[in-house]
Amino acid sequence: QVQLVESGGGLVQTGGSLRLSCAASGRTSSSKMGWFRQAPGKGREFVAELIWSGGRTLYADSVKGRFTISGDNAKTTVYLQMNSLEPEDTAVYYCGASSRGIYRYWGQGTQVTVSS
Repeated sequence: QVQLVESGGGLVQTGGSLRLSCAASGRTSSSKMGWFRQAPGKGREFVAELIWSGGRTLYADSVKGRFTISGDNAKTTVYLQMNSLEPEDTAVYYCGASSRGIYRYWGQGTQVTVSS
């Protein structure tokens, strides 16, 4: 089992920045960790992920150039630096960790609200 705890959400104005953190504990042998978000009335969508082996990163088109995912050397914490935030980025952001290539573990979520 893997436990994930997110932090760093909050309220910010359009154009502002936030940095989310996700700390993993337990059997932290996931090959990748990532961020997803869910806006009110919508399904959960992929935002970004970090593949530990090689450090490859992937981003949703909607956040490319604005968000950056990174991780620590212990491969237990991932960060999401969010710049140039827009009201459309308002959502609950969830951290996920994979097991056998599939996201199976999730954090409790952290609210990000961008005011116009």
